[in-house]
Amino acid sequence: MASFVDRVVLHVSGGNGGHGCVSIHREKFKPLGGPDGGNGGDGGDVVLRVDAQTTTLLGYHRAPHQHAGNGGPGKGDHRDGTAGEGLVLTVPDGTVVKSTDGEVLADLVGDGTEFVAASGGQGGLGNSALASQKRKAPGFALLGLDGQARDLVLEVKSIADIAFVGFPSAGKSSLIAALSAARPKIADYPFTTLIPNLGVVQAGETRYTVADVPGLIPGASEGKGLGLEFLRHVERCAALVHVLDCATLEPGRDPVSDLEAIEAELDAYAVDASFAGPGGDVVPLNERPRLVALNKIDVPEARELADFIRPDLEARGYRVFEISTASHEGLRELSFAMAQIVDAARTDRAASPAAPRVVLRPRPVDRGGRGGRGEYTITQEERSLKPLFRIRGDKPERWVAQTDFANEEAIGYLADRLAKLGVEDGLFKSGAKPGDTVVIGGEDGVVFDWEPTMVAGAELLAGPRGTDLRLLEAESRPTRSQKRQDFHERMDAKQAARDELEAERRAGIWTGSDRTSDERFSAGRTSAVGADRTGTEDAGDEDGA
Repeated sequence: MASFVDRVVLHVSGGNGGHGCVSIHREKFKPLGGPDGGNGGDGGDVVLRVDAQTTTLLGYHRAPHQHAGNGGPGKGDHRDGTAGEGLVLTVPDGTVVKSTDGEVLADLVGDGTEFVAASGGQGGLGNSALASQKRKAPGFALLGLDGQARDLVLEVKSIADIAFVGFPSAGKSSLIAALSAARPKIADYPFTTLIPNLGVVQAGETRYTVADVPGLIPGASEGKGLGLEFLRHVERCAALVHVLDCATLEPGRDPVSDLEAIEAELDAYAVDASFAGPGGDVVPLNERPRLVALNKIDVPEARELADFIRPDLEARGYRVFEISTASHEGLRELSFAMAQIVDAARTDRAASPAAPRVVLRPRPVDRGGRGGRGEYTITQEERSLKPLFRIRGDKPERWVAQTDFANEEAIGYLADRLAKLGVEDGLFKSGAKPGDTVVIGGEDGVVFDWEPTMVAGAELLAGPRGTDLRLLEAESRPTRSQKRQDFHERMDAKQAARDELEAERRAGIWTGSDRTSDERFSAGRTSAVGADRTGTEDAGDEDGA
């Protein structure tokens, strides 16, 4: 089973925010003590952190789905919900975080470097936080938002100053074992090295790191062999060392043809644009300083071949070293030559320091001012030959996600917020008419049949807690003209009753033993006047509703 994984697809999601609480404080002698619902807790974040003790992404290859803790819901008596527990994922030094589209999101270099891979959702406000002078006891609370969910690609790119490249079984692992304390696997068959090996070399006062890259073959830049999987590990290197096998017994191979084949693969490999040099330009692999190490000269035939091809390689501009990892011949000269290149590269970086790799992504600023159109956009579409208006924006979409659509008062609060933001005015200007379809969000957004709201807000309408009179059905909600007509009909009926009583009195119909006709008339008149006054008050209440 593989013990080294340098590329994984990670599915991360932040914790969901807790819902706000709807609660009214009640105690002895204080049955209605005001709203006291607490806020929901925020969800936890998923954070990637560089750890020097982590060398592989194998754990995330086996468990690619990672989720942070959810926030707790709010409670009564002004008790806020607990915040969700954050999740810290350790990654090796040199890990590059990309989106699935290939965009580089972060380059994690240095022990302790962090990157927020997925943010937690915001907790919803309780009804105590929503109370105001006009809305003293809200019967609703805001819902918590879902945490951010992302698919990320993690790639490990080794942090090394020098990279050893060459064909399989050229002696790269033996060379790194002879120069440093690293002990990679060494055998007499190709593709022995399956993972990059790192070693630290001390040459005089210079200490640098070398990397043993798995063997390359023709077509490695196109995915053949193991080269495409591990060529990324040489992108950070300041220089390359071609390790050529002068004692190979394979037909059709010689050190010069091996060098040309590897150079062709380095030329074809496209370096990631995020790894720019001190001047801000991306340096291709075949343009970086290169040395040539003619290996296995402890074999007599290999020494003769090395002496024969050395002038040709030096004529091409290469610095050539004849070495033997078995007898350690020539290793000191090679190590000091590599140290010289590393010192020069470090001097150039110090003279022209690269910009920090920290990427800040602040939220966009509203350019339309308070309640301006810069906070949202309205686009007109067509669905089933009928107009559809789509509203996109951070605030409208967030407000919709926070709304409990099972609570009428919460829906009325959402309508008031959208109207205050200027969404209704924007719909009027876009040509929307009452009854048109309005969608807030993307393809999975919330669909409304748009009806312009009344001028008065929901907090000014009388009704039971948790309801909104504006959301009643049209047939059960009388208009002002209907209320006026009903009032006049009641007044006419009362006047007719008075006229009938007066006619009976004048005709002498009112007689009785318990009271005189004048008393009966006075009682009837008082009752009629009281009914008139009650009807007037009822009509006034209905008009004001």
